[in-house]
Amino acid sequence: MDIKQLQYFAEVAKHKNFTKASQVLFVSQPSISKMIKSLEDELGVTLLDRSEREVVLTDTGKLVNEKALNILQLLEELSSSVNELVQVQRGNVKMGIMPTIGALLFPKIIAGFKKRYPGIEIQMVEYSAKQVETQMEQGNIDFGVTVLPVNTRRYGTVSLLTEELVVIVSRQHWLAGRASVGLAELKNEPFILFTKEFALHDVVWQACLQAGFEPEVAHMTSLWDFCCEMVASQLGISLIPRSMASRLHHLAVHPVSISHPQIAWELALIYPRDKYLSYASREFIAYIQANPPNQPG
Repeated sequence: MDIKQLQYFAEVAKHKNFTKASQVLFVSQPSISKMIKSLEDELGVTLLDRSEREVVLTDTGKLVNEKALNILQLLEELSSSVNELVQVQRGNVKMGIMPTIGALLFPKIIAGFKKRYPGIEIQMVEYSAKQVETQMEQGNIDFGVTVLPVNTRRYGTVSLLTEELVVIVSRQHWLAGRASVGLAELKNEPFILFTKEFALHDVVWQACLQAGFEPEVAHMTSLWDFCCEMVASQLGISLIPRSMASRLHHLAVHPVSISHPQIAWELALIYPRDKYLSYASREFIAYIQANPPNQPG
């Protein structure tokens, strides 16, 4: 049994006439008759009473016609659904983002994308930069935002934001009146670092080692707000992206530029090169490439 048999039979049943069915299908009448006869032989039943001038469905023919119409409808819906996906009219994407970074970069991006593709659902889940890669490898997210560098053989990248890290200190700190400071001048300061699952931990640690000292860690945290609150409470200093520091007007902290060496902080959207990406995911990535986020802050 094949689809053409059901299509031809349903069309004859609809018009109750072979000639009209052949005109609609643009198929010769003998071809239609042969196809329906093969369907009857395969099922071992008579589907059409051909003794009258108008074709009449037998009881079995009525049953088969009902089922055939259901099957043909499902096939039409399947084709439409596939076409909608190919044309990116609907779909789902799941993105891993670093805490707070989503609020900095993505509201305008998502608003613009949703306006263009209202049928695509976007789900964002917060992970640290290092966890983003792990979650992608495990198939839990389609793509994610992390800190460069990454393995470019494994991941494709779309640059989102490049900025510097700055020192934040309490307004009572001796650095509060300074516009800039050399990283080596901070060697005796207590540091408030992010925990080791955060890429920022490694970036700060390596920068300090290159400046000739190992940072004295006063506290470690996985929470941005808590880190900044501890700095405001004079429990230590911290290094954070400038865009983050610019949002701390409500806290008694002061950002100070690092004059040497400047520490780059580059964020990128990454996606797996060796795994299938849905149409919706590919379109979202293309949208970001065409509409890069403005530097926040």
